[in-house]
Amino acid sequence: MNKKFIVISSFALATLMFATPVYAAAADVTKIQTFIKSIIQILVTIAGLVSMGFFVWGGFGYITSSGNPEMLDRSKKTILYSAIGLAVVLGAFVLTNIVSDLATGAFGATP
Repeated sequence: MNKKFIVISSFALATLMFATPVYAAAADVTKIQTFIKSIIQILVTIAGLVSMGFFVWGGFGYITSSGNPEMLDRSKKTILYSAIGLAVVLGAFVLTNIVSDLATGAFGATP
């Protein structure tokens, strides 16, 4: 067992001694930033469409409640929660734009 360990460790050491160094490539921050911004814009668009769908659903339920207090309350909650969700998504979009601008300034990339 001891002989096997010596052979394996000497082979590993020889491999490491003759290995060529690999240098990091230059990072192109603008490509990464553009990719992330595109994904965020798509997600915000989808979330906006879903929120508008829930607004319509809640409004339809509100109109067709016919004085039923349970259905009226459920429709009001649907409208309220879709408005809160839309506000959170738009806030996240604004926050990511601010962070993106700060990152652009910090890494010195040109937009």
